[in-house]
Amino acid sequence: MNLLLQLLLFPFKAIAFLLILFYEWGWEPLARWVARLVRFRWMRWAERKIRYAPPWAALLFFLTPSLVLLPFKLGAFWLMANGQKLLGMAVIVTAKIVGTAIVAWVFKLTQPTLMQLRWFAWLYPRVKAWKDRWMVWMKATRVWRTASAMIADEVSRTRSSSSMPVFQASPRNWNACCSASAMRAAR
Repeated sequence: MNLLLQLLLFPFKAIAFLLILFYEWGWEPLARWVARLVRFRWMRWAERKIRYAPPWAALLFFLTPSLVLLPFKLGAFWLMANGQKLLGMAVIVTAKIVGTAIVAWVFKLTQPTLMQLRWFAWLYPRVKAWKDRWMVWMKATRVWRTASAMIADEVSRTRSSSSMPVFQASPRNWNACCSASAMRAAR
């Protein structure tokens, strides 16, 4: 019975793994990228309005990017259903990156205000603790360690050479990263 439950939960764990990985990787760099746009006058104005908004308005600012991007994601699924799989995936990935960048930036501006909402102040540390436990689990997996080693190796190789090398994933590294035993270790 336990094996059956693990098999049923595996797709959900894999999706959670990928989402948390994306947010963990992208949250800070994407927020910094959006913050660079503050040099434009309209962005400075928007930043002031968002930062000093009352709690419920801050919540609205925080949720708006996800709601604005929903039609794009639905359109992407429509594209994929009508045979435009690559274009649909490109739209989803672009929407995810843009959405994460904006949400991360808005969250940095609104977090102190959002913490004034009692339910948010109660929920936030619990969600963060859950995410942190998942990160500890993910970083302990063989897949994570192998991918981290490959990335570190590529970064050091890039820094040591004057030209931009192409990432060279050997079959051995790929098999180590994505083999069935690595996937079992990730569970």
